[in-house]
Amino acid sequence: MRALLATTWLPRLALLGLCAAYIQGGLNKLLDFNGAVAEAAHFGLPLPAATAALTILLELGASGLVLSGRYRAAGALALAGFTLAATFIANRFWTLPAGHERFMTANGFFEHLGLVGGFLLVAWRDATR
Repeated sequence: MRALLATTWLPRLALLGLCAAYIQGGLNKLLDFNGAVAEAAHFGLPLPAATAALTILLELGASGLVLSGRYRAAGALALAGFTLAATFIANRFWTLPAGHERFMTANGFFEHLGLVGGFLLVAWRDATR
């Protein structure tokens, strides 16, 4: 077990897993920009086209920072802040009536809080190295 944890590929794989949703989301929004604008409008965000463009830049750019190791803490903090804000915008389970949709939305809310925690750990580890 100790040898597995000491390998150099395990942290890289963990960081890739942590950033996977943001890489996928950023690429999907880039390839379907109209859909990204519609999503921003759906959530009532201001200037939907600009918001979509900034979201793409943040998801892909901050993921690149985390994966490359350059300004890793800054990239991780950016993704943590973005995820926290997006979670409170898109997963407002407390506004839904009891039932399956509320259950699923609450799961998504708390899963996203877990991502925030993961990014905070990455930023902390990078800053204390």
